[in-house]
Amino acid sequence: MIKRFSPILVGVALAACGEFGPIESLPRELSVAETKLVEADNRFALKLFREVNLQSDPGTNVFISPLSVGMALGMTYNGAAGTTRDAMQQALELQGMTIDEVNEAYQSLILLLRELDPSVDFLLANSIWYHEDAAIVPAFLDVTQRYFDAQVTALDFSDPGAADVINAWVNTQTQGRIPDIVTAPIDPELIMYLINAIYFKGAWTYQFDADLTTSRAFTLADGSQTSVPTMTHEDEIPVGVYLGESFTVADLSYGAEAWSMTIVVPRDPTTIDDLASALTQATWNGWVASLDSTESHVLLPKFTLEYEIELNDVLKALGMEIAFDPFQADFSNLYAGPWNAYISEVKHKTFVEVNEEGTEAAAATSVGIGVTSAPRMVLVDRPFLFAIRENLSGTILFMGKIVDPR
Repeated sequence: MIKRFSPILVGVALAACGEFGPIESLPRELSVAETKLVEADNRFALKLFREVNLQSDPGTNVFISPLSVGMALGMTYNGAAGTTRDAMQQALELQGMTIDEVNEAYQSLILLLRELDPSVDFLLANSIWYHEDAAIVPAFLDVTQRYFDAQVTALDFSDPGAADVINAWVNTQTQGRIPDIVTAPIDPELIMYLINAIYFKGAWTYQFDADLTTSRAFTLADGSQTSVPTMTHEDEIPVGVYLGESFTVADLSYGAEAWSMTIVVPRDPTTIDDLASALTQATWNGWVASLDSTESHVLLPKFTLEYEIELNDVLKALGMEIAFDPFQADFSNLYAGPWNAYISEVKHKTFVEVNEEGTEAAAATSVGIGVTSAPRMVLVDRPFLFAIRENLSGTILFMGKIVDPR
């Protein structure tokens, strides 16, 4: 039994299920496309987390919402073409799925997640904000509205208050936990923001006793110790547990048990980054499949965290470099103007609070689309003329013709 091992010290918390009984299955079976998309999203989630952790300073907290990032980029994916779409497909792990399958799966999964557990507050919203003078492809906007339930709004990006309008939407959708994500004033080269917002508030199925919360030792990643407020229950509670060779996995449920928090605790705290870097879908699936329902005392730190990251370098490292290239990116399915569109920025903000009652978390992801007035590419690959001139007077000093550069 679990009692033979040290108490599980980690970061989270649980509350009563109330009038709702346990949810033991989905209201319907997932379609083949939905199953593929969930698997793809989870592969993306784990490699995104690995890369974010790799690029973060050692000893710092990390908290991201892969679903939020994936959905914002999923909308953007519809605007990509050619090798840019291929690169995004690889990065988002969408190989083997047509664009229609991806969109239809997102559409049905959004509805499923929103309505899954009435005892948990779960909000998921998408929006598109574009410069009213930009030549946006109408079909792109139609797709995001139809499949991602996106609110589509044209704005004058040159208006000093435009950023405030977008941020007010994000603030509302995240219940005030992410008050802003767009910087004012909006960069004049930006023509669009594609934004996803997620809000989660779940009471633990088995609530912690606030009277039992006390300061306890917590070992940091460098091996040193500190003290943190730590929660527990008076009695043992039902919990899913898997004991690996060098770590413990614990699964704590929210509400009617459709949602849970899964925690992985290394026995040697100095190996936490090694554990994070080894995360794969196969590893994760193996851990979850090995969870065994038992009863145990649980001791968990109480904490609040706000996290912010620009994901440009992370996504480039995952193979999306071309999407950020002002001259080579191809978003011709999104923008039909005279210049070239590319991803200028991907910003991600999160919030989480874990206490005796439950967990509140929010995330927002913003994909900024910019345009460059420079030509996409100047390719001199045939006979050409050239001149050397003095620009102020217009005097031509030299002229020539090259038919064979050899």
